[in-house]
Amino acid sequence: MPFLQRASSLSGFGLAWKGRAMAWSHPQPTGKDLRMKMRIWIAALGMAALAGTAFAQGDVIAERRAGLKRMGGHMDAFKPVAESRGDVTALVPRVDDMIAWFRSMPSRFPEGSNTGDTKALPTVWTERAGFEAANTRMLGQLDVLKAAAASGDAAAFATAYQATGPQFCGACHRTYRAR
Repeated sequence: MPFLQRASSLSGFGLAWKGRAMAWSHPQPTGKDLRMKMRIWIAALGMAALAGTAFAQGDVIAERRAGLKRMGGHMDAFKPVAESRGDVTALVPRVDDMIAWFRSMPSRFPEGSNTGDTKALPTVWTERAGFEAANTRMLGQLDVLKAAAASGDAAAFATAYQATGPQFCGACHRTYRAR
C-alpha cells in the first residue's frame, strides 16, 4: 500500500501518505456538520435534564412516603408504652426523629410532586399556607410529647400521645391525604 491516502481511526484522524512523509490529518467539521453536532449535544443534554427531573420527582415521593411510614412506626411504638405507663424516657430519640423529619416536611412536597405514587391531595399545593400551618402545629405537639417523655412523666406522655394521633396526624390526613 505505497500510496495510502487515508486510514480511518476511531477518533476520525487519518494517516496521509504523500509519497515522501507521513502526516496526521484531521478533517475539520464544516459549518453544517458543526451545527448538527451542536443540535445533537443540546438535544442529549435536554433529555438528560428532563429524565433527571422525573427521577428526582420520583425520589421525593418515595422519600416522603418512607418518612411518613417511619413516623407511623414511631406512633405505633408509643402506643403500648403510653397504655402501660412504661418507661417513656426511652422514647425521646423517636420523638427527636419525628421533630427532625417534620421540620423538613413542607420541603418534601415541592411543586410538581403531586403526580405519581402519592396520596397527597391537591390541597397540599393549593392551600399551602394551611398545610404549613398544620405542620407547625404538629411540631408544637411533638415538643409537648418530647417534654413529657424527657421528664419521665408517663401520664403526661399518655395524654400528649392520645392527642397527637387524632388531633394532629388525623387533622392533616383528613385535609391533605387521600384515603
